[in-house]
Amino acid sequence: MGRHKAIVLGITMLAGITSARQADAQTFRTYRCADGTQFIVGFYDYDKRAFLQIDGQPVALAKRLSVSGARYSGAGITLVIGKTGTTTVKHLKRPVTACAAIEKPGL
Repeated sequence: MGRHKAIVLGITMLAGITSARQADAQTFRTYRCADGTQFIVGFYDYDKRAFLQIDGQPVALAKRLSVSGARYSGAGITLVIGKTGTTTVKHLKRPVTACAAIEKPGL
């Protein structure tokens, strides 16, 4: 649980939240990918970027134009969330890999 809190704290600091009201308008989701990659992505109502914690590093990804869903990229990472819910990530010169959200009981 301590590691999860540290990751959430890192994402929160990266987002620059300045008030409790803004912090309430957020969505976090954890993903596990076919190649073994795991990451957490955070979205905030007031910001169009996606905030990732991947490979132990926080990264802010800018939203890019896409007709088939949402695409975010930056720092050599591309995250695609399709309209049907399919999710892929490409990072560190690795091939694109399919990812699925991990449901955490009790959270």
